[in-house]
Amino acid sequence: MSEQKLAATIRTEFGKGAARKARVAGKIPAVIYGHGADVMHILLPAKATTLAVRTPNALLDIDVDGEAHLALAKDIQRDPIKQIIEHIDLLTVRKGEKVEVEVNVHVEGELAPGANVFNQEANTVLVSADATNLPETITVSIEGRKAGEHIHASDLELPAGVELLLDPETMVINISESAVQDLGETTETEAAAAPAAPADEA
Repeated sequence: MSEQKLAATIRTEFGKGAARKARVAGKIPAVIYGHGADVMHILLPAKATTLAVRTPNALLDIDVDGEAHLALAKDIQRDPIKQIIEHIDLLTVRKGEKVEVEVNVHVEGELAPGANVFNQEANTVLVSADATNLPETITVSIEGRKAGEHIHASDLELPAGVELLLDPETMVINISESAVQDLGETTETEAAAAPAAPADEA
């Protein structure tokens, strides 16, 4: 995963009003923490940061007034309606350091012919990997799989240097037969064979 370079400034004003003012000015309030250092409050450029964190577990190379900080975007708070980024928590990392992250599971391939369907029971898996070489996704193939087959966490093919931190027996993909829904429709033949309802007695 390549590093995304961003220029930031120290944040000196706090509170909801100050945060709102910063966002109007095209800035995103954020904090950098980790490795026992004091929490650093900064402002990031909204447009460039929004593009940079589109990738899960984005690795950011942040220049804060000339001081370099390598960090992972750990928590991104968004406006529930507008979906604009309101705040970001950034975890300081070092090259070669192992970190724990949730990685999206991507399903590819087609099931065996027939009425087969799959349910993705786990959309992400917890792994440990080099902070500067995190996988964007973990791909799992369902090609040719049949009803009754399962894919567990232990079956996933992980990139080199990536360690699974999830229970190996965790179900990731469950393949089953599609349910045929009975809509209760009656054919003309069945209707003709059905006994007539008795007439009301006078």
